[in-house]
Amino acid sequence: MPTIKITGMSCNHCVASVTKTLNEIVGIKNVQVDLKQGQATYDEEKPVSIETIRAAISAIGFGVE
Repeated sequence: MPTIKITGMSCNHCVASVTKTLNEIVGIKNVQVDLKQGQATYDEEKPVSIETIRAAISAIGFGVE
């Protein structure tokens, strides 16, 4: 289960936005976003590049470390 660090999240609305965005990426499912740790985990049905994930997260105003 891959894990990515996400910066800029401060509330449950942020968590919901990140969860929705990651779930919309083809090949990603079972997204779990942890606000306190500032990270998201997910399952891959097929390989997804970190660039794809970074672009999707950046588009909604957050960063990926």
